[in-house]
Amino acid sequence: MTEQHEQHERREHRFERGTDGPKVIVAGVDGSDSSMRAAAYAAGLARRQGALLALVYVRPVMTAGAALGAPVAGTTDEIAEDLVQQIREATERLKGIFEVRWEFHTFPGDPYNGLVTAADELKADAVVVGASEQAGHRIIGSVAVRLVKAGRWPVTVVP
Repeated sequence: MTEQHEQHERREHRFERGTDGPKVIVAGVDGSDSSMRAAAYAAGLARRQGALLALVYVRPVMTAGAALGAPVAGTTDEIAEDLVQQIREATERLKGIFEVRWEFHTFPGDPYNGLVTAADELKADAVVVGASEQAGHRIIGSVAVRLVKAGRWPVTVVP
């Protein structure tokens, strides 16, 4: 990628300050407690702003284990279906009390690249993720830290 193209990409994805707020809020969900708290926080933001809440599950890409016959694809589909079911149940429980427009999306890849792709394709104005629950991320950097460093959207990290 040329330097001019990179500068154009950075300008094109900048958050527009001084607007009425976000129109699309992307929240990464994977079933962990922190990601579900992030989804709930993002739902509150979306409701108050009148924004669309795009809940995104990033399906892991095929690993060496999958190549050896481990049923990874079926497992990730089950996780996605379970997440959608949990979200629908929560939406039903809160109907009439807490209304928010939401969509559920799945994207393939590792969590960081999947969320970047999702935020780009869905034209996100903000990204909300849960804090990493994995100790190793303190050393190599969590998805949240990498999203913040990308500098393309406001990122909220929910503990």
